[in-house]
Amino acid sequence: MTVAAPRLSDGWNLIVKKDCPTCVTIEPVIGELIARGVELQVFTQDDASFPSIAGVVDDTSLAVSWHHKVETVPTLIKVEGGQETDRIVGWERAQWEAFTGQEDLGSGITGYMPGCGSLSVDPDLVDALAVRFGASSLRGRRVEIARFEDEVETMYDLGWSDGLPVVAPTPERVERMLEGTSRAADEVVAVVPPNLVEATVEQVAVNAVMAGCRPEYLPVVLTAVEAACTDQFNMHGLLCTLWFSGPVVIVNGPIRDQIGMNSGKNALGQGNRANSTIGRALQLVVRNIGGGRPGVNGIDRSALGAPSKVGWCFAEDEENLPEGWPSLAVERGFDPTESTVTLFAGHGPSGAVDQTSRTPQDLTRSLAGRLIATGHPAQPSEAMLVMTPEHMRVYADAGWSKQRFREELDALLMLDPATAQPGIGGGQPARQIRKFRKNSLLIVRAGGDAGAFSAIIEGWLGGSMGSEPITRPIIR
Repeated sequence: MTVAAPRLSDGWNLIVKKDCPTCVTIEPVIGELIARGVELQVFTQDDASFPSIAGVVDDTSLAVSWHHKVETVPTLIKVEGGQETDRIVGWERAQWEAFTGQEDLGSGITGYMPGCGSLSVDPDLVDALAVRFGASSLRGRRVEIARFEDEVETMYDLGWSDGLPVVAPTPERVERMLEGTSRAADEVVAVVPPNLVEATVEQVAVNAVMAGCRPEYLPVVLTAVEAACTDQFNMHGLLCTLWFSGPVVIVNGPIRDQIGMNSGKNALGQGNRANSTIGRALQLVVRNIGGGRPGVNGIDRSALGAPSKVGWCFAEDEENLPEGWPSLAVERGFDPTESTVTLFAGHGPSGAVDQTSRTPQDLTRSLAGRLIATGHPAQPSEAMLVMTPEHMRVYADAGWSKQRFREELDALLMLDPATAQPGIGGGQPARQIRKFRKNSLLIVRAGGDAGAFSAIIEGWLGGSMGSEPITRPIIR
C-alpha cells in the first residue's frame, strides 16, 4: 500500500541533518531567513534539536525526505500552490541569494559547499524506506518472529529449510529481489507439484532470497520453475520415484556472463554463488510452495537421494566450443544470442577417465564403455555427458563435428535385445536396442583446461513414464 507523500508548505522548505558540516555551517543563514520573515519550513533528518530555531519539523522517519526524493542535504525546495517549482542543493551564497530573493545573505560564509548525502538514500536504509513508504507489491503473509528468537533456527522449526541455513526473506530483501525481473509480482509462474499450488513471481522471489540468490539471478530461477512444472519434465514423477535424481539446471546464452556463472574449473561443484543458489532456489520452491518434501510424511520417496536434490546448476562453456560443436541450447533449436535454461533429471556425476587415448576413435570407444554402464548396463537409460576441454581437443584437432561424434558414439551404444528385454524374439533375430533414445543423451562442454576426464550425469527414466529434458528461453 502506498503511503501518501507529506505535503510541503508554500514558500521555502529546507531539509538538513546535524551530521553534515555544510548544514551546521549554514545554521546562521537559517536564522537570518526566518528573522527577515521568509516563509521557511525546516526539516531535520537526524536530530530534532537541530537547527536551534523554533518550529523545526522532525523528519527522523525520513518520510518527507524519501517522498520528495531528497538525495543531498541541505536541499532548499520552493513550493507554490502546493507544488514544487524549483530546488537547489548545497551552499553557494550567490545562488541562495538569487533563489530566496534576499541580499547580503550569509556574508561571512564564502565558497561552495556541496553538502552531504541524504539519509533517505543511505544504502543501509533505502530498502527499508522503500518498503515503508513505497508502493509495495508484496502480498505474502508476514511471519513475525519474537525479538530474541533466532531467525535461522525459527526457519528450521517452520520447515522452510532443505537442511542448510536459509536467508530470512524480509520485505526489504524480497522487494530488492523483485527488482531483478520486469514481471509483475502477482503473476502466476507455475502450478507446483505435488500439491499443485500456484506460485507467483513474489513467492518464487521469497524462496530465491532464502536460497541466497542475487536479484539478477531471479529470471533464471523463474524460468527453471516454469520448466520444472511442465508435464514434459514431470517434477511430480521425479519426486515420487525411488531413484536418486533431481533437476539439473544448465544455463546457456549471454546471461551466464552477466550474472557471473561458472563454466570452467569446478563448474559442477561449489564456490560460485550463482551456480550454487539457482538450483537450490528451484528446490526450495518445490519444497515450500509445492510441498515436495522428503521424509516419513513427504512425497519425496527417493531411496538414497543425491546432491542434485539440494540444487544443481552450472553454465556451458560456449565461448570455447570447437567449430562444428553447437552449444546445448543451439542444438535444441535456440539462437546463440538467446539465454536459456535446460532442465535434466539427473544425479551424479561419475567420472569418465581416459588419459591415454590420442585419437577420436579410441576416446569415443572409451566414453561409450562408460556410458553403456549408466543405470543398468543392459537396459536403456538417460544421461548427460559433460566433456572437459582436454577431451574435446582430441575431437577438435581431428576435425570431428559434434554430429559426427554423435553418430560414431551412437553406433557403439547398442544393447543386445535378449539381455535388455528378456523373453523377446521367439527364436527370431531381433534388432539391437539403443542405450539412449534419440536426443536423450545431452552433450555439454564445461570444466577446467587440465584433466583428461569428463563426467557422466546419470538420468532417471525417459519417455512418457519419466522425464524429458526441456529447454526454455529466459524472460527478464
